[in-house]
Amino acid sequence: MAFKKTPNLPVRNSARNGGYRVSVIGLLLISVLAPLLILATRTSFLSTGVSSEHSSVSTRIEDARRRNAMEGIEALFPKEVLDMVNSNSGDSGPLNLNIVAHKDVSSSWVQEEGRFVTRKSKSYQDSKAVSEDRNQNKLGNEESGDDKIDDGAIKQVVEGKDDGATKSETRATEVANSVSSWKRDSDSDNSDALVRLMRDQLIMARAYANIAQGQAHYDLVRDLKLQIKEHTSIVGDANVDAELPAGAEDKMKIMSELLAEAREKHYDNSIMVKKLRAMLQSTEDNARMLKKQSTFLSQLAAKTVPKGLHCFSMRLTVEYYMLSSAEQRFENEGRLEDPSLYHYALFSDNILAAAVVVNSTVHNAKDSSKHVFHIVTDKLNFGAMKMWFLANPPGAAAIEVQNVDDFKWLNSSYCPVLKQLESASMKDYYFKADQTNPLAAGTSNLKYRNPKYLSMLNHLRFYLPEVFPKLDKIVFLDDDIVVQKDLTPLWEINLNGNVNGAVETCGASFHRFDKYLNFSNPLIAENFDPNACGWAYGMNVFDLKQWKKQDITGIYHRWQSLNEDRTLWKLGTLPPGLITFYKLTQPLEKSWHVLGLGYNPAIEESEIETASVIHWNGNMKPWLEIGMAQFRPYWSKYVKYNHPYLQQCNINE
Repeated sequence: MAFKKTPNLPVRNSARNGGYRVSVIGLLLISVLAPLLILATRTSFLSTGVSSEHSSVSTRIEDARRRNAMEGIEALFPKEVLDMVNSNSGDSGPLNLNIVAHKDVSSSWVQEEGRFVTRKSKSYQDSKAVSEDRNQNKLGNEESGDDKIDDGAIKQVVEGKDDGATKSETRATEVANSVSSWKRDSDSDNSDALVRLMRDQLIMARAYANIAQGQAHYDLVRDLKLQIKEHTSIVGDANVDAELPAGAEDKMKIMSELLAEAREKHYDNSIMVKKLRAMLQSTEDNARMLKKQSTFLSQLAAKTVPKGLHCFSMRLTVEYYMLSSAEQRFENEGRLEDPSLYHYALFSDNILAAAVVVNSTVHNAKDSSKHVFHIVTDKLNFGAMKMWFLANPPGAAAIEVQNVDDFKWLNSSYCPVLKQLESASMKDYYFKADQTNPLAAGTSNLKYRNPKYLSMLNHLRFYLPEVFPKLDKIVFLDDDIVVQKDLTPLWEINLNGNVNGAVETCGASFHRFDKYLNFSNPLIAENFDPNACGWAYGMNVFDLKQWKKQDITGIYHRWQSLNEDRTLWKLGTLPPGLITFYKLTQPLEKSWHVLGLGYNPAIEESEIETASVIHWNGNMKPWLEIGMAQFRPYWSKYVKYNHPYLQQCNINE
């Protein structure tokens, strides 16, 4: 098939049209690109200015942030830490303070290779199966526009990295973040700094372990429990650093590192506060229970006869009843009722304690031949008491031992307290009260439930004229005292018409009448002054002539009968004594009678040394294991520990 040929166009017209199109396109490009170029240039200049201004603002913010950070750190950390930071300001690389030499600040820190680095113990690292990622540092609170650094806003910087802050700021931030709160006191003379620090670590470790358990961080729980166990065994009962075993400081460092890791878990502060409060409440509850148990057990120990003393009494009893009637009599019995001599009354069922009272009095007497001892005991210990003084007479002094059961006049028809002690309600009070749970009972009245108050030996002090009808004056001694000086001057003291001479025990606001008597009862409130000063039994001078004249025994009977339901005072002999001798007591110099060796460990040695009589009032008697060791030598120096009976009964110093 043939195609028709197209005719050729003229060449000149084609060239003319092409030139026109190029000119139009060029003009359009110039008109469009020129404004764009001008606009771009202008924008560049503006951006440069804005960037410069923004940079200036950022610099000011960073400067303020740095200043606030350093001010916060100066308040948070010791001067030694800040000196270390300043001294290392020229070092390169980030600063990570976890450990510093203990001579300066903390025993859990160390400096290595010109900069501070975290050091984990190898044993601890080997025990870790998984390592936790560290969080990067975030500073400031930009949303509020306030550039202050808060303790909770400071996070640890990953070691070896820098987010663009200056080196000094990085050091300050990492010091604030990485320094451990577990550090020893800066005072190197503090002998218990490490012990207290380790105990604090135990508290925090238990809290973190409990919280970590709830967060399913089982590796951390395992490590914490392991360190808690080791820490507890190391600290034990230590009170000063010298009592800690070798290696305790290394264990403290390991625990410090572990607590730092637990802190990095970022547990909610409110959870930690709640946990610590719960631990505190639990500890307080346990402390109250332990205090109650301690009170109960100390009361039990105080009223229980030790095995050695029971053995001692039994051996003496057997020996006594093997004697003939002639051998059972004391010498110098003719002086027992001579009113010109110095007479002492001692009511006790404790042979060893009574022996110490007699031995100490005779030992310190200038002329023991003028002293007479009247001991009254119960039927059970009568033979043993008498046998001891028959075998160990008190030098030239006269002595007698009587049985309280031989006083036929002392019966329930004459003595109100005997009648009360025989009542069913009193027996229930002593033997049936709180039987189900004695430890749960209140401790305030526990001491008044002591069965010693069932013994008339305790109440016989209100019947001195009946027991010693031919004497004019007598000194009453408790069996838990030690005499350190000659007591002869007691008979020369002018009682100014009073019946009782005693040392007062009241201070600014304690040991006054309102401590012993129930002033809510009208009988007490109307007859006595609540601020009247109390005094002490244990070493008392009694004028028996004035006693009879004032009818002291009758006063005692009256008030004892009124207290049958125990609403005026609790059981005991001091409250009725305060009532009976109210406004009839002559105060003596305090050096005559120093009290508190049975409960107060803070008594000054100088006060004891200058006292004529020292008294173990309280539960911690010197013959008991619970007695305070620092006071026992004052008592034990008058015990004949080399006596065969004491050795056979295992009574040792």
